[in-house]
Amino acid sequence: MDMKRDRDAEGRARNARPRDGLGRPLPYGTPGVERQPEGVVRSPVETVREAQRLLDSGMPFHAHEVFEDAWKSGPEEEAALWRGLAQLAVGLTHAARGNAAGGARLLRRGAAGLDAYEHTGTVHGMDLGALVRWARKLADRVAVPGARTVDAAEEAPRLRAR
Repeated sequence: MDMKRDRDAEGRARNARPRDGLGRPLPYGTPGVERQPEGVVRSPVETVREAQRLLDSGMPFHAHEVFEDAWKSGPEEEAALWRGLAQLAVGLTHAARGNAAGGARLLRRGAAGLDAYEHTGTVHGMDLGALVRWARKLADRVAVPGARTVDAAEEAPRLRAR
């Protein structure tokens, strides 16, 4: 049995297994969804645009990676904002995978993280109050015993304020 770990071009450990649209690992050799490149520095507007595209495509796991890049590369005073958005995306991912308890927990955690920004109205064009309400409503719905697994594309939040 080969015990070598998958490595990227820089020698860092990376699981090279293909992934489905919700980020779940697939067997080696199975066609999967292209992974998001890591460490991409985007402007806040580009981050929101790319994350929305991925959310609309039913790929909240990939949107979480976009938010994570913003969280790690952006100004420290916005880290909690991007972390909260990443948690919303991961919460939707778990809910779409059928992990209702984990999805509800992460949706609520992300909503709590965004509460600090809610009073400012819109941030980078996003209506954070609407996102907090969306997350809490979805968390309450998926946490009900026997609730159906959500469709990530159908449940995708609208990031931009209308």
